[in-house]
Amino acid sequence: MLKDKNAVVTGSTSGIGLGIARALAAQGCHVVLNGFGDPDAIEQNRAALERECGVTVRYHGADLRKPTEIRDLIETATRQLGGVDILCNNAGIQHTAPIEQFPPEKWDAIIAVNLSHAFHTIHHALPQMKQRGWGRIVNTASAHGLVASANKAAYVAAKHGIVGLTKVVALETAGTGVTCNAICPGWTRTELVEPQIAARAKQLGVGIEEGARALLAEKQPSQQFVTVEQLGQLVVFLCSDAAAQITGAAIPIDGGWTAQ
Repeated sequence: MLKDKNAVVTGSTSGIGLGIARALAAQGCHVVLNGFGDPDAIEQNRAALERECGVTVRYHGADLRKPTEIRDLIETATRQLGGVDILCNNAGIQHTAPIEQFPPEKWDAIIAVNLSHAFHTIHHALPQMKQRGWGRIVNTASAHGLVASANKAAYVAAKHGIVGLTKVVALETAGTGVTCNAICPGWTRTELVEPQIAARAKQLGVGIEEGARALLAEKQPSQQFVTVEQLGQLVVFLCSDAAAQITGAAIPIDGGWTAQ
């Protein structure tokens, strides 16, 4: 279905982003990975994807706080693969604190990585998508792009911003063959969530797994974590012809969290 399409997935060296990259590669997409981490582990993941899926997989270490590096990411992907057909803006960081204690530098970093980077990647990738008459942009928002939680001012603001940006891009590209949608995951057990599980376990004086169950119980009626595989398959669907008229949507995949 997506054979020989070219995809850029930000924040894809682990967690949700790596799951999205795997799902796209399994459909025959060539992929550019992006993110931080241990260089050897990144190379192992890159080589494994390339070997297992029979596609080209590259890595670009752009710091998504820096617009010049984001531009280089899109330009390098275009040069190496021949174009960018699919853009998945997934990278995100987190910090929790009451707003009066929230460090301004943390606010700036979270807005830059979780929101502004998506503007810059879209700004540079969209012209070629419109020129070809086909493109898919999928932004990873969050249940926190639809509802709020205490102590997450920057994250909630950024994710609400991602949903708004998604709608604007969808309106500006309607009828061009380009779609832009946001996925809104609930609790997904990734490196981003593990510190929150540990904090909840410490607060309750219980083990890590009991802390995880307590975190789920507070927000997610299904009492189950969303998996990275489920998120990857949702992205694949949004990139398919079946989803050609889905654009500007913010799709919850959250075990009922935002239905409450």
